[in-house]
Amino acid sequence: MKIVIDHDSTVAPYDQLRQQVIEQVHGGGLIAGTKIPTVRGLASELGLAANTVAKAYRALSDQGVIVTRGKQGTFIASGADPVQARAEQAATSFVNGARSLGYSDDEIKAMVASALRGA
Repeated sequence: MKIVIDHDSTVAPYDQLRQQVIEQVHGGGLIAGTKIPTVRGLASELGLAANTVAKAYRALSDQGVIVTRGKQGTFIASGADPVQARAEQAATSFVNGARSLGYSDDEIKAMVASALRGA
């Protein structure tokens, strides 16, 4: 998740965060099932108050963009198409697993391309 806060903007930081998450979801940069940073973690990363990030997360949750699963964390919510959401979750799981084994994104892309050719 790549978020850039413009502190000179007339748009409130929480709203910039909210808008950028929505844009990334619609643009395909954040897919269903993707775990997003904790409130404190993202606040620290962006140099914002935790309450600012919490306010954005509440708004995103109210809009159905994210879901919180207790101690498991906060995730991008499944969309209206449950089949697509399931496929996206499988892809996310594969990428996370491959990364945990030390593979780079380019190596993972090559694996997917190979799998597609063989399917």
